Amino acid sequence: MSSNTTPDIILYTNHNCPWAHRAHIALRELGLEYTEEIIDLNTPRTAEYLKINPRGLVPSISYNGEIVTESAIVAQFLVDSHPSHLVKTSSEEGGALQRARIAYFVDAYFSKVNGGFYTIFTAEGEEKEKLGAAFVENVRKEIEPLLQDAAPFFGGSKKLTLAEVQTGSFILRVLGLPKYEELNLLPKSMLAGFETKTPAFWRWANAVVAEKSVNFIFDEKKVAEVTAARIAKMKAAAK
Repeated sequence: MSSNTTPDIILYTNHNCPWAHRAHIALRELGLEYTEEIIDLNTPRTAEYLKINPRGLVPSISYNGEIVTESAIVAQFLVDSHPSHLVKTSSEEGGALQRARIAYFVDAYFSKVNGGFYTIFTAEGEEKEKLGAAFVENVRKEIEPLLQDAAPFFGGSKKLTLAEVQTGSFILRVLGLPKYEELNLLPKSMLAGFETKTPAFWRWANAVVAEKSVNFIFDEKKVAEVTAARIAKMKAAAK
């Protein structure tokens, strides 16, 4: 599976899924061509897709006939198969340390911060504001210190790294969804909180979402509307 040959890649995905979005960022940044198959996440998975991924999740890729599943693993597999600016190989000078730093950053975001994002959606009024402020505080505590040398990307990189591949699709939502006040998803005060309390994160996040490799499949308005509809359905079912 060398980067010197052109692989035959099929990406099984859904553009509204932030986890699947990771594979799109990696593939575009690596300049790899691929065939795309959209998986409908609102209906039971077909028998054909369950043969590819018995869990029924996205993304999955077929890489020269070999199936790879789970978003973080797919992204790591792609960057390992095609060495690039995204991450050094472990044998390069500083490569093992860079990989450790990126892994720590990604783990910090998803284990310490990301979980609080989804609880904000279902809250109302003062509770929503409180949870939004708590999310900003978690970013300040866990993520802000890790971005002090971002220039504009992780670790002082001028180009995207694997850190942005793994987090970019989630940052699109963190910065984008508060704009839709009429949908009552996230308090707009979060954006002001990031700007004033987490300046390094704010600069980094805005640089990330501006990158074409990150945003090219992202329909912000559609994602906001789909998310709002899903939350409304959840609230109705809970009554």
